[in-house]
Amino acid sequence: MSILIRKGRPEDLPEVYKLIQELAEFENAPEEVTNTVERMYEDGYGPNPCYSLLVAEENHIITGIAIYFIKYSTWKGRGLYLDDIVVAKEHRRKGIGRQLFNEVVCEAARLNAYTMHWQVLDWNNSAIEFYKRYLCSFENDWVDCKLTRQQILSFAKK
Repeated sequence: MSILIRKGRPEDLPEVYKLIQELAEFENAPEEVTNTVERMYEDGYGPNPCYSLLVAEENHIITGIAIYFIKYSTWKGRGLYLDDIVVAKEHRRKGIGRQLFNEVVCEAARLNAYTMHWQVLDWNNSAIEFYKRYLCSFENDWVDCKLTRQQILSFAKK
């Protein structure tokens, strides 16, 4: 079976969303998904797109996705942030994740990115071992920080 890696299209979003929900289940956080297909359409294909999407397709069935966006570093300049790679459970161990990751790396090169970043959960040993094959650096000296939508709105009102 041949796997096709291609740019995602708006009509792919319902299947993409199912994979996002599958990822949330895998990470034991299904209640954390508040995104919607409609918001993904607006955010990715509306007047101000803020993410890009690759899909892996086998026999016209979406079996995996990679979602990424441009970031900027005051020290390094343009970078690419890989938000997620998801491969459907029944399609893992076929090299789909590797193909998606390789295509994102190629996209970083095409975009003239000076860095590429992503996160991996510290308990996801198979993903950590996968990324080690790319000789990437694992940084332990940075602490992730975030604000929720409610916190953003609360502070924005002040």
